[in-house]
Amino acid sequence: MAATADENEATDETTAAPGPQAAERRRRPGRIAQAVSVFGELLITLGVLLGLFVVYSLWWTNVLADRKADRQADEVRRHWAQQKDSGPGALDTKDGIGFLHVPAMKNGTVLVEKGTGTDVLNDGVAGYYTDPVKATLPTTGKEGNFALAAHRDGHGAKFHNIDKLEKGDPIVFETRDDWYVYKVFAILPETSKYDIGVVDPIPKESGRKKPGHYITLTTCTPVYTSRYRYVVWGELVRVQKVDGKRTPPAELR
Repeated sequence: MAATADENEATDETTAAPGPQAAERRRRPGRIAQAVSVFGELLITLGVLLGLFVVYSLWWTNVLADRKADRQADEVRRHWAQQKDSGPGALDTKDGIGFLHVPAMKNGTVLVEKGTGTDVLNDGVAGYYTDPVKATLPTTGKEGNFALAAHRDGHGAKFHNIDKLEKGDPIVFETRDDWYVYKVFAILPETSKYDIGVVDPIPKESGRKKPGHYITLTTCTPVYTSRYRYVVWGELVRVQKVDGKRTPPAELR
């Protein structure tokens, strides 16, 4: 049956396009969508900040530490050039006691200073232990363990490539008067950070049972963490006097 005029008017009213306010309500995102959008923006911002922090920690701190270590190294060599006396006491300066050369690590010349705290190691140097076990400096001529530490990542990362060392590789410590040449004889890829026995005068975990002239390199592992310690042991094979030209040992040429 045909619809009446009143019925047609009602149908037209119900199917007519919605007003501006209704369309605006449909276009406006709901609360959940707004929350998701804000959360996404926060995640992006956090990601950028974390990225900047990583760049700072793993790159910029290296730049700053290397600059400071280079200045300190220059001071040590200047100090050596001005010294006239000899003997173990001549090593101890406010800037450092000598230089470590480890060809396998490809880390150049590393200044060695006293102490293993962050206030020392953050300057891009290696430090010798004074606590909990005191390192024996090779210049004393006494048997013992010349135990050192350095950062693996950031702040110079001087021991970053410690895992490249193999048995038989040379480790050379340079002083004003002598070159001390060691050779790697044992490696411990992972041990507890509380394992102080690795720096004992006789590092029994290395397999040695008798006193000797040892050197120990320690750093954090795995890379980018400080959960465990990586340890390398070397033993002194010879001492070479420094000549007027400071000709390095054959192991460094």
